[in-house]
Amino acid sequence: MERLKLGVNVDHVATLREARGGSFPDPVDAAIICELAGCDSIVCHLREDRRHIQNRDLYLLKDIIKTKLNLELALSEEVVNIALDVKPDQVTLVPEKKEELTTEGGLDVIKNFTKVEEHIKKFKEAGIQVSLFIEPEEKQIDATKKAGAEFIEIHTGTYSESKTEADIYRELDKIIKATKYATSVGVRVNAGHGLNIKNSPAICKIAGIEELNIGQSIIARAVFIGLDNAVKEILKIMRMYEKKDN
Repeated sequence: MERLKLGVNVDHVATLREARGGSFPDPVDAAIICELAGCDSIVCHLREDRRHIQNRDLYLLKDIIKTKLNLELALSEEVVNIALDVKPDQVTLVPEKKEELTTEGGLDVIKNFTKVEEHIKKFKEAGIQVSLFIEPEEKQIDATKKAGAEFIEIHTGTYSESKTEADIYRELDKIIKATKYATSVGVRVNAGHGLNIKNSPAICKIAGIEELNIGQSIIARAVFIGLDNAVKEILKIMRMYEKKDN
């Protein structure tokens, strides 16, 4: 069966750039290195406050990368319209709070169903695949399917931040059950948030997950071993632990 894929989020390269207000390091350069190292897609999040990725980055990424562009965005009319103009290969709808450091939890599809369904229709009419970043819960998966999205991305943040063995296994079990349920009802599954070289092996073993989306840990690791090596390192781990009957 098809191997487990890796999407690399380049937001934190842009975060470094914006910290000094200059033009370096460029997330577009980083995306090229990640592709050459073997990743399957490039992920970026165009936030309403433009704290890292800028419009310029998004348009250049669409023009330059050779793999797949996965754009994360909130339920914002302004950003949705930009996405419809850029036409990335995929969009992932996520929750967004101005005060958060990073995305906190999954999108509540049930609470935002009307708006989610409306945006999914727009994206699908434009030929763009849609994924919803959600908690590993059956009710959210059901709402995702009803709204018309092809994919979910399971929020692995709670699992990644768990400290005790009991908490880790409890959260892992939720992800396993959610993946099994989603695939049984025809929803495809990706996973991401907080994954790194230590906690990703258990996720790689879950049958049904098609792609891991990893950003901060790869960019942080690159400080010590280089971006090319950081991407290759996580890919090596994925190949070692991925479920062979995916």
